[in-house]
Amino acid sequence: MRFRITTVATAVTLLVLLWLAVVSSRMIGPLLVRSADDELAPVLASSISSVSRGAAPAQLPNVQVHVLDTSGAPVDGLPRPLLSSGDVRVLKAGTSVLRLDDVPPTRWLGTVATTPDGSQRLVVVGTGLSGYAAAQRSALRWQLIAAIIAACAAALATWVAVRSALRPVERMRQAAARLGAGRRLPLPSSHDELRSLAGALNDLLARRDEAADRLRRFTGDAAHELRSPVASIRVQAEVAVAHPDPDLAQEVLTDVMRESERLSSLVDGLLTLARSDAGEVPPAEPVDLAAAAVSAAARYPDGPSVVVHVPAGLCWVLAAPSEVDLVLDNLLRNACRHARSRITVTVIGGAAASRLVVDDDGEGIAPEHRKKVLDRFYRVQDDRARSSGGTGLGLALVAEVVRRRGGAVRVGESPEGGARFLVSWRSVSVV
Repeated sequence: MRFRITTVATAVTLLVLLWLAVVSSRMIGPLLVRSADDELAPVLASSISSVSRGAAPAQLPNVQVHVLDTSGAPVDGLPRPLLSSGDVRVLKAGTSVLRLDDVPPTRWLGTVATTPDGSQRLVVVGTGLSGYAAAQRSALRWQLIAAIIAACAAALATWVAVRSALRPVERMRQAAARLGAGRRLPLPSSHDELRSLAGALNDLLARRDEAADRLRRFTGDAAHELRSPVASIRVQAEVAVAHPDPDLAQEVLTDVMRESERLSSLVDGLLTLARSDAGEVPPAEPVDLAAAAVSAAARYPDGPSVVVHVPAGLCWVLAAPSEVDLVLDNLLRNACRHARSRITVTVIGGAAASRLVVDDDGEGIAPEHRKKVLDRFYRVQDDRARSSGGTGLGLALVAEVVRRRGGAVRVGESPEGGARFLVSWRSVSVV
């Protein structure tokens, strides 16, 4: 970074100084010409006054003074000046002439004056611009040298300044390399960008530690949950191999199938949560919550009776159809597992949010467990959940799917004394 910043700063400085050197050296010529004009203007005015009175203009050292007729021929007895016919026409118009081909270059001023007898005379004054080209070349050369020296000084100053500015960053990098688990970067005393950077890095470290802890707990819980059905399948298989009894084999196969279904359900839940944690969200679209609730209830003909109450019209929510089915299936499966005889599913439409209410007449959930049952792998009664095929992920999936669509899940007590799950989804209008 120091090299890049120094290189860019030096290159920009050098380019600007070189441009200034070229421009300023080209301004030396116009400066010399303006100085000559300032010197020639009083001489021309004095000469015009003399010619108008009929007198000869005064001759000055280093200045040529000529009186010509309108064709450019001398009338003052002096040699013809080095002026072309085109120069004469320009001078008669009162415009100055610069002859760069002369050695040295010559600057001429002129105008037409009237003598006492009425004759028209062209009065011209000129002077040589000694050192005109040499001054430009010398100025360019020295200014180029000065530009290179200034660019080198700017490079050195930039290198030192950037190195000094980045020294706290280097100290912060070294401190970050020595950080252990749970530790944070020390905040600089100065309230500047480095303090803000250190604070942002500390926040990032806190989120990283939190994610690592969550992943560690999730991995441990998943391994623990997977160990149980795998061990059960293995034990049952070993029993069937050790005792090849047809009656026992049928019982073992039934147990293996049940544990396999539980294992498959657990793996599907883990994959769904992993995709959700990775940010893989299916595209949302309007879904008829009432129709989905009726279809989900029809998938559970056995066990407790499922009664569905839906509004007269359609009830659209913004979600993926697979998400709505997942929520309904998990809530109904959980209700069937704990209900005694009856499950009530109610869909309530609204302008801003639509609600899905699932009530059962089971034992219900104690208040101290209602917030925790939506956590991953949490069970109110662990042995009962295992024996009934629960994985501890169904309600966590419901909470995760609804949360990522901007909804919420609340757990309470149903009028029948069992558990109530209230799911709020954002409504959407469909024309």
